[in-house]
Amino acid sequence: MDLRTAQWHKSSFSGDNGGHCVEVAGNLAGMVAVRDSKDPGGPTLVIPSDKWFKFLKSLKPDGRRAGQPEPRPARR
Repeated sequence: MDLRTAQWHKSSFSGDNGGHCVEVAGNLAGMVAVRDSKDPGGPTLVIPSDKWFKFLKSLKPDGRRAGQPEPRPARR
């Protein structure tokens, strides 16, 4: 896949300290490209857009995977 027209975006939560970041290009027809921001010329993962959005939807801020039950308070 030709990635010369890819428009790469890095999370606004990433600092400019050269940390561990990924960049994502979502302007590709039906595909999403992901690469290491520290090595833009290195390997790039290219996956179908629907799979990428399914992956993102499966993530939750508290670290639980989608589909896991909510923790319940202990009964008294």
